[in-house]
Amino acid sequence: MDGDREADANRLAAESAARNDPTGWFEKLYAQAAAGEAVVPWNRDAPNPLLVGWAEQSGVAGAGRRALVVGCGLGQDAEYTARLGFRTTAFDISPTAVRQARESFPGSAVDYVVADLLDPPGEWAGAFDLVVESVTVQSMPLSVRARAIGNVAKMVAEGGELLVIAGAREEGEQVDGPPWPLTRTEVDSFAVRGLHTAWVERVAHPDAFEQRHWRARFLRTT
Repeated sequence: MDGDREADANRLAAESAARNDPTGWFEKLYAQAAAGEAVVPWNRDAPNPLLVGWAEQSGVAGAGRRALVVGCGLGQDAEYTARLGFRTTAFDISPTAVRQARESFPGSAVDYVVADLLDPPGEWAGAFDLVVESVTVQSMPLSVRARAIGNVAKMVAEGGELLVIAGAREEGEQVDGPPWPLTRTEVDSFAVRGLHTAWVERVAHPDAFEQRHWRARFLRTT
């Protein structure tokens, strides 16, 4: 079943990689899915349970602070973050995904924006008290991964935090993607640009059967 769900993403990602265009396939996938011609494998009708679990365990409250949701897709994680009280900005490289998120949540307080993680708006640097990176970096090939990770990290404000959720793979393990799950070394590499690691845990994902995921928290001290 999971293989079937990932077939369209794998096909389009391979075509995009052959053209040396590591992110162009996202819009094609969302556009084809909107037309009923493809499946977006990571789309769900609820926020990522690993995000929800962290929020409930930590008791985090936005209290009007700013949050950024990376690669927001159709908006479930962004809407949840807003319900926690954060003034939430959410972005995706796919205009179709952003349009559908706005249509799905009319009157939402979330600011949905079309933007590219590999070239984000300059004014976002150091601007967000909470950055949520949930399974976006793992959808990018290794050739641009370090750049994507660095850009995620630089958007965390002084005194802010970064939550990373990603599939897990072993060091040296070869996988055909997308996704290309992260190694522990790759997770640790988010601790750049003044961020330091608060904790990293390897957890079971309720929706992914026996697959293991990383959940990690990074802090930028003032």
